[in-house]
Amino acid sequence: MSAEAPRLRLGSAAPNFKATTTKGEIEFHEYIGDSWVILFSHPDDFTPVCTTELGAFAKLEPEFAKRNVKLIGLSANTLESHAEWIKDIDEVAGSHLSFPIIADADRQISYLYDMLDYQDVTNRDGKGLPLTIRSVFIIDPKKTIRLILTYPASTGRNTTEVLRVVDSLQATDKYKVATPINWVPGDEVVVAASISNEQADKLFPGYKAVKPYLRLTSLPKEN
Repeated sequence: MSAEAPRLRLGSAAPNFKATTTKGEIEFHEYIGDSWVILFSHPDDFTPVCTTELGAFAKLEPEFAKRNVKLIGLSANTLESHAEWIKDIDEVAGSHLSFPIIADADRQISYLYDMLDYQDVTNRDGKGLPLTIRSVFIIDPKKTIRLILTYPASTGRNTTEVLRVVDSLQATDKYKVATPINWVPGDEVVVAASISNEQADKLFPGYKAVKPYLRLTSLPKEN
């Protein structure tokens, strides 16, 4: 791991890798296929915040699946450790965790995706190796990184926010819109600034011009 880690930004191609997971060996791009994917890392197995997070993701998995989104977790531990930890997760959360968790005890994938903790010097395992922070990558079917979130080890994530961002990304990909603050499906959206008023009249008849630069509209209702 002496080479410099790739600089990943929004719009970067998601690096491909092979990994051992709780669901067998995978090649990441093959796992993505024609789906969206959420790749998220955890500092350590059998830790309190990580246990609550994985349980929450497991309980929301059906909602992600409705949106053609696959989940895949990562923790800097062995496959055997993951298998035992999942039992605790399901017991604590009342979940049935079925998505794969990557075994990354050697930190190879954590390094590839720049998931290692350089801020908290205490966030290390018994061998002194840095543990992973709470990273989230939303990757689209073209294998492009669309969102990056990074939390310190001490702060648990908000899984409903991750789901909300998926809804926003998929809506803005489909329509020429953006989503305003705290937007959730069913709320009004913003007509994209690149759309002229004449185009907006055709695409979004009846839109509201709050300001010349702030035009609101409703999206068509979908099943």
